Amino acid sequence: MVPVPVPAAAPAPAAGLGGSSGRPGSSSPRSHEASRPLRSGAGGAAGCAGLAPAAPRSPAPPPVPTAAPRSPAPPRYRPAGVPLLPGTGPRGSRSSPVPARGGPAPPRYRTRGSRSSPVPTAGVRAMPGCRCPRPALPVLRWLPRYSRAWLPLDALAGLAVGLTAVPQALAYAELAGLPLQYGLYSSFMGCFVYCLLGTAKDVTLGPTAIMSLLVSSYAFQQPAYAVLLAFLSGCIQLAMGLLRLGFLLDFISCPVIKGFTSAASITISFNQVKNILGLQGIPRQFFLQVYETLRRIGETRAGDAVLGLSCLAALAGLRAMKSHLAQAVPTAPLAVRISHLIVWICATARNALVVLSAGLVAYSFQVMGCQPFRLTGSIPQGLPAFQPPRFSLAVPNGTVPFPSMVQDMGAGLAVVPLMGLLESIAIAKAFASQNGYRIDPNQELLALGAANVLGSFVSSYPITGSFGRTAVNAQSGVCTPAGGLVTGALVLLSLAYLTSLFYYIPKAALAAVIISAVVPMFDTGIFGTLWRVKRLDLVPLCVTFLLCFWEVQYGIVAGVLVSGLLLLYSIARPPIKVSEGAVLLVQLGSSLHFPAVEHLRASVCSRALAASPARSVLLDCSHVSSIDYTALLGLAELLQELHRHGLSLAFCGLQDPVLQVLLSADLEGFQHFPSREEAGEALAALPGWGECGSGGRPWGFDLSSCRAAQWGLQGSWEGELEPIPRIGCPQPWGFMVSSCGSSQQQLSTTEPFTPPAEGWDRIRGKVKTLGLR
Repeated sequence: MVPVPVPAAAPAPAAGLGGSSGRPGSSSPRSHEASRPLRSGAGGAAGCAGLAPAAPRSPAPPPVPTAAPRSPAPPRYRPAGVPLLPGTGPRGSRSSPVPARGGPAPPRYRTRGSRSSPVPTAGVRAMPGCRCPRPALPVLRWLPRYSRAWLPLDALAGLAVGLTAVPQALAYAELAGLPLQYGLYSSFMGCFVYCLLGTAKDVTLGPTAIMSLLVSSYAFQQPAYAVLLAFLSGCIQLAMGLLRLGFLLDFISCPVIKGFTSAASITISFNQVKNILGLQGIPRQFFLQVYETLRRIGETRAGDAVLGLSCLAALAGLRAMKSHLAQAVPTAPLAVRISHLIVWICATARNALVVLSAGLVAYSFQVMGCQPFRLTGSIPQGLPAFQPPRFSLAVPNGTVPFPSMVQDMGAGLAVVPLMGLLESIAIAKAFASQNGYRIDPNQELLALGAANVLGSFVSSYPITGSFGRTAVNAQSGVCTPAGGLVTGALVLLSLAYLTSLFYYIPKAALAAVIISAVVPMFDTGIFGTLWRVKRLDLVPLCVTFLLCFWEVQYGIVAGVLVSGLLLLYSIARPPIKVSEGAVLLVQLGSSLHFPAVEHLRASVCSRALAASPARSVLLDCSHVSSIDYTALLGLAELLQELHRHGLSLAFCGLQDPVLQVLLSADLEGFQHFPSREEAGEALAALPGWGECGSGGRPWGFDLSSCRAAQWGLQGSWEGELEPIPRIGCPQPWGFMVSSCGSSQQQLSTTEPFTPPAEGWDRIRGKVKTLGLR
């Protein structure tokens, strides 16, 4: 009897998104969970959503002393097609921040997980959700409903980001080994493009420390190589977005990311020590850099060292001041609110403030006729020309053609676009999760690719999302991506009118800005977290961390390979649980693929045949969701091997896709049951199952002609055949398959027994009648 498989129950429908109050102070646990910032080293996708920990909770700017008119409040930014977020319902609804008419006064607008907005917006409500067809351009999802009340918030956030972006652009160009104007060239196009194509309101694109480090490795301090690298990286990113290949980034595990960012933090910081100490001629390779810096530390310029350390102390103090700044009270006196606003602006624009102060100090020394600092020097004034990147490079000995330039960049054509995508999407996911909206990863790929391609036409080197500037943007209360327009305009104004003032900026001040930006990227807790959670993940972390000091690309590639090997090992060695009883119960913990077949065969055969007596096998496949052809052949061989030893193999808990594959293969002796319980009931009902014969040994549950012999030995046949004594016989049965002989030999024999000749004829007739082989 072959049990008929029972169809699997239909899965329960997925739970929908529940609505809750969008205020941080809401008592709803769902709202509380959505607003909780991500923690570093927490494991899983959320723990690794960003290359650095999510922005810490810090007070937003205080309210502007003047009262704001009653007008529409900024929305929770939401791409079209996404369910409405809390706070976007109609007036008086459960999710609306505005009560019904006649109710109490509404609270000031707050975004999920953030402090209050710098501008009071009492008596307003959020932008309603759009249920019209999804626009092709993300900008069309929020621009038609843009409110004048959002303009001051976006302008303030764009100004704060711009004051951070300009000094960082100069510093990152120095890190990339390029003329400083290329940092500014790379800082405005991404702001404009992302405003049109981006799906996250907080993200800002531009040069970053990690991308500058990669550019310094693959552009060879040649602007032509850097601009061409931006163009080719953008083309690769656009292609990945169009082909929806963003899932490839999932193969870069969290330990690899943490190892890379931690090593990059140390490498970038030490690379700026030479500028802090005023040293020149230091090589760019990390180990040689450490050696030369320590050897020449006696050549330190006192002026640069004092200024650099002072700038570092000032940046650290302003950062701590902002993190501990208390929230302004609207009822406080006007002077208190103005003072609070000034302190917030100074702490937010700390990079610009420190660089400006250092420039004034350097200019004062210049006027007095002495200069103890190494200065930035002249920067060409004016906007860059809009032209395609150069696909060849003129050198004194001739021309470097395009194929040679591509060959020179080598692995950079894979590392740079992938790391750019990873950094940008991770940052977007982190802030989207923190502030309660969603992003479209494939659209983010398109936005970043378009920004790099168009940026290469204005002499930009590769850009990506910046964690530091994105955090400033979010904490400044930005409402839409329109804040990037203000940032880009401020960079253009700096290029057009302020480059002459950049001459007096000391390099030590720019080095302090870079060090202050990258030090938080080093995750000191990830090592202890992985030691407690899963120590095996320390292997790719340490491999990536150590090799990145040699070459960045080697560290990333090695970390990905080690993570891939660990993943393949888990597929090749799935968890197998074996329980012994009357039958050997084998439970598979995951899907069955070809690398795991031999491991499964070895585990089953060693336990089934080594048991005393040998046991038949029941294979529980309730956790197996897929199976390939090689695994199918392995199961067929396992069935044959067990049958040769008089044992059987049955399956239970097969999911529909796996069951269809096994039925299509038409395996000989294949038996399956819907569940383990039904398998036990069906097998227990078969004669010969359980305790049997004079030896009290368990029998297999195959339905071959061996069953006829077992029934005959037990005297369980009904009808014309007289019962046969319940004793065993060591002699093989000549008319049956080999498994019968093996089963008979398991009986403990008490005395010889030979059936009469007519008994053989009757057994043969009974076998033929039953249709058994």
